[in-house]
Amino acid sequence: MPDLRDGETVEMKGSGARPYILKNTGGVYSCSCPAWRNQSIAIESRTCKHLRKLRGDAAEEARVGTAPAPRPEPGADGGEAKAGPPLLLAESWDNAQDLAGWWMSEKLDGVRAYWDGIRLVSRLGNPFHAPDWFLEGFPETPLDGELWIGRKQFQRTVGIVRRQDRSDHWKEVSYVAFDAPAFGGPFEARIAAVRGHVVSRRPPHLRAHEHAVCEGIEHLRAELARVEALGGEGLMLRQPASAYEVGRSITLLKVKSFLDAEARVLEHLPGAGRHKGRLGALLVELADGTKFSVGTGFSDAERERPPAVGSLITFRYQELSDGGVPRFPSFLGVREDVAAPSTLVTTAAPPAAVAATVTAAVTAPSDRRRFELVEGGSAKFWEVARAGREVTVRYGRIGTDGQAKAKTLPDEAAALRHVEGLVREKTGKGYAEV
Repeated sequence: MPDLRDGETVEMKGSGARPYILKNTGGVYSCSCPAWRNQSIAIESRTCKHLRKLRGDAAEEARVGTAPAPRPEPGADGGEAKAGPPLLLAESWDNAQDLAGWWMSEKLDGVRAYWDGIRLVSRLGNPFHAPDWFLEGFPETPLDGELWIGRKQFQRTVGIVRRQDRSDHWKEVSYVAFDAPAFGGPFEARIAAVRGHVVSRRPPHLRAHEHAVCEGIEHLRAELARVEALGGEGLMLRQPASAYEVGRSITLLKVKSFLDAEARVLEHLPGAGRHKGRLGALLVELADGTKFSVGTGFSDAERERPPAVGSLITFRYQELSDGGVPRFPSFLGVREDVAAPSTLVTTAAPPAAVAATVTAAVTAPSDRRRFELVEGGSAKFWEVARAGREVTVRYGRIGTDGQAKAKTLPDEAAALRHVEGLVREKTGKGYAEV
């Protein structure tokens, strides 16, 4: 039977006017037909009559089983997943804590994996079906790390490591270890043990993650900008001499882009403990009406004489919550050069300008849909997202960030109609939703 090479696509006639697109991405086979797209299981476990017709029933059953698996990572015996391994989990940095002297490393956008001395397992305790040759030279003691291909390769990594056929695609993957939980001692001794094993045994698919001492906030910002400019996800900061604590711990912090925004002060919230009798936090409001409190970043003098109610402040934060509220806001100062925040709200800053304010709308994204068109030598994507009255489309070649355009409609109903019209137009041109 014919098959698709990695990265190859083929058209197959269906019941509609336009043919369906079948493709192979890192061993994950997909089809643009509704039967494949509408399955509520992991993409690597899906099949359809078109894939079976192309590859044959035997090949598809060997790939996904005789019936779709309800879980993407079943236990080795086909039963329930095992209990998750004892992992150290990170907290988010609050933009205020001094991280000078902490160990700094790139936050890898791969798949977290725990080596228990025998096999690799996920955070949920499900086994990864890594080939024996991939595990050659791994130690008998546990490691904590990430299965990683490279920056902006998360989806491909997931597609490979969730497969159960121990394919040769694992040759693209490395296991990047950043701790040795069972070794004991401070972090410095544990990561030295990882490096020592890698140097002495030279395992072909295992390497130790690089760390550097953070020299202060400017060093952190510069490194964050460098990593994000290369397509990285952010940074991880490890407290010096820290133990390996199971569960979420403040000894491990994740740091992503700093964003700035302006908000109007609504109220002074009283402090407690050390700040009793003075400012605890500011209740503020964004231009879109979102209300939240800012409680860090103030000097003692600013807590004694806080910004006046009605004044405009600048604050720094890392990201927006699902509800559109800035996470970990930290006070920067009072804005006296503008009268209102209506035109000074923010979106993600480009990596080279981390912590710079830019003009766009702070809104909570509600609807986002992605479509792809692969034909001949062309492979394009088109995305549409609606946030209230604003509709944003992003388009370009698959594998790139593309470019975006935004349009504000009179009301939400008009925005919904606009999205529906755009989707009809794109699907009429052969784009398939993914």
